[in-house]
Amino acid sequence: MTLDRLWAGWRATYIAEVATKRSPDDDCLFERLAAADPAEALVLARNDRAFAVMNAYPYTSGHLMVAPLRHEGTLAALTRDDAAALMALTQDATAAVQAAYSPEGINVGVNIGRAAGAGIPSHVHVHVLPRWNGDTNFMTSVAEARVLPEPLSASYAKLRSAWPT
Repeated sequence: MTLDRLWAGWRATYIAEVATKRSPDDDCLFERLAAADPAEALVLARNDRAFAVMNAYPYTSGHLMVAPLRHEGTLAALTRDDAAALMALTQDATAAVQAAYSPEGINVGVNIGRAAGAGIPSHVHVHVLPRWNGDTNFMTSVAEARVLPEPLSASYAKLRSAWPT
C-alpha cells in the first residue's frame, strides 16, 4: 500500500491572507470574536474561561472551534482552570455536533505552532468537526474547493439548537 499525497493549495492562501491578517491595533482574531456580539460573531456558547465559535472557513458543515478567553499560544501555557474550561466546552461541542449532524466520526484537534498547521499560532484553539466515511471527494483534491451543503448560518442554527444546556 502506498501513501498518496493530495495538495490542498487553498490552505496556503487562507493562512497567508486570512488567518494572519491583523487589525490596525494588532489584536487577536479570537479576542475580537470573544468581545463581539455573539450572534454576529457566530459564538455558539461560552463559559467563564472559554468560548465556542463557528469556523468561518470550515472543512465541513458543522466545523467549529473552541478557544480560551486567555490569549496563549500553547496548551501548556494555559492554567489548569483554563484548560479544564476549554475541554468542558470541547465536550459540549462534540455532543452538539453528534446531535446536530449524526456523523460517523468526529475530529477534535489542536495545532500548536505554525509548523503544526496553526493558522493563528498565537492563540491556541481546538477544532471540532463532523466526519463521514468518504467525505473527502474529488472537489477538494482536484478542484481545490470544498462543497458545503449548507450556509454557515444554517450550521450555526443547528449547533445552537443542539448545544447541551
